[in-house]
Amino acid sequence: MSKRKKSVWNRKRLFLLGLIVVLAALFIRSEWIGRLIYPVSYAEEIRQNARLYGLDPLLIAAIIRVESNYKENAVSPKGAIGIMQLMPDTAAWILKQDRFGDLTVADAGSRADAGIRLGSWYVKELRRQFGDNLPAVLAAYNAGPNRVRKWMEDKVWDGNESTVQNIPYGETRHYVQRVMYYYRKYQEIYDEWDRTD
Repeated sequence: MSKRKKSVWNRKRLFLLGLIVVLAALFIRSEWIGRLIYPVSYAEEIRQNARLYGLDPLLIAAIIRVESNYKENAVSPKGAIGIMQLMPDTAAWILKQDRFGDLTVADAGSRADAGIRLGSWYVKELRRQFGDNLPAVLAAYNAGPNRVRKWMEDKVWDGNESTVQNIPYGETRHYVQRVMYYYRKYQEIYDEWDRTD
């Protein structure tokens, strides 16, 4: 074998060995990959508000991921605003329910800290209304609590995750499924987070 062929063969072996080492490291450090694929922005604001309202911060992170993908100035085609995509009238109602200092509806639509604060309060309020029924809480966050209550009273949907396919609104059905998916992913990846639940 010529020197040149030997050199090419050695480089290929070295490349293959390096590739195996990288792949092994990725499997061993899969949480690192998970954090790369499923990042969490505004972690401190999420943690603070989760503590304040007795919520799991990973649940808030999952809602934000689905609602706006961490874009603090997001505006939906239906008019929902901010990082947690609150409807302006819902944000105005929330502001009347508790002491939020000088926060405004405009703040909820333009500042991550304000949107996370109001959105987290709203999740807490929905938990008060629906207990620990997380699928119903999430459906209410998306479709409104009165609508979800009606579905449950009329036996259209029983509020369970196993029957989420019975939610009559496709958008809400898909929303609940996506938030639950990201919530579980975040629980796998960010298991060291200080969590209330």
